[in-house]
Amino acid sequence: MLEELAPKWEATRESALCERRGGARRRAVGAGRKQRLVFADRLLATLVCLRLGLPHAALAELFEVDRSTVSAAIREVRPLLAARGLAVPDRPGLRIRTLEDLFAYAGAEGVEIRMDGTEVQVRRPQVGRPGRKAFVSGKKKQNTIKTTTFSDHQGRTLFSGVTRPGRMHDQTAVRTEGIAEQFRLQPTVKAKVDSGYQGLAKEFPDQVSAPPKKPADGACEGDKRAWRETRRRQSSQRIVVEHANAEYKQWHPLQRYTGRREDYDQTHRAIAGLVSDRSARRATRRTARIELVLVRTTAC
Repeated sequence: MLEELAPKWEATRESALCERRGGARRRAVGAGRKQRLVFADRLLATLVCLRLGLPHAALAELFEVDRSTVSAAIREVRPLLAARGLAVPDRPGLRIRTLEDLFAYAGAEGVEIRMDGTEVQVRRPQVGRPGRKAFVSGKKKQNTIKTTTFSDHQGRTLFSGVTRPGRMHDQTAVRTEGIAEQFRLQPTVKAKVDSGYQGLAKEFPDQVSAPPKKPADGACEGDKRAWRETRRRQSSQRIVVEHANAEYKQWHPLQRYTGRREDYDQTHRAIAGLVSDRSARRATRRTARIELVLVRTTAC
């Protein structure tokens, strides 16, 4: 990671210094004020902050620098981690950075994706601030921010983003963030979702699989039993994306985010990229070629 990010950080820093000076540097390389934190320490401080959620003041004590130095280091390194994208299983060096990349990869490799939303509690906006109610989740009854996660059949993260306020429903995000458009552009991509995406499954019945609707109260016992078994199988294949979301919640900032809401998307993408580095190293398991199919032999 040092070899990957150090040149980008140095280029970004030199560009900012050149803009501030209004031209090229006049001193020789290495002259001038020395940095209190080298890039390796800046990266380490950022990783510790993302993993454990330690306050900047505590990190400043550990590195024996001022708190503002740690805060500036995290502001510099966190965008670099967020821009890395997410690692692809069995494809070293290939990373997914956008929804377009995800659907292009799934269509080319024949990967059936799993999709689900997750939400993290955030601080309540100040009184009188416009859009204050937009973060109130109808499900959690808290101020939250939602994101959509995509994984493969083993629960390995492929993409996580599509950030939105907690009040917005998953189906609304499908329309506003371009997920439905990607299914339209990539007709070979298939996905398994939960009941929150029934509208998407209705629009793309050959691509999106959602839990079947519950039969009427007057339906025979055979139909109810078939519904329960079909729902159980669909859920067992889709549940792996819940495991992918659970991996994010092991990182302290995504258990309850206390920072600025404007920085949440960047923080989430940085953590998702780090989680994907670990999940992509899991060996691919072969899927069963034969699947049992319910066959109704008797009439109700």
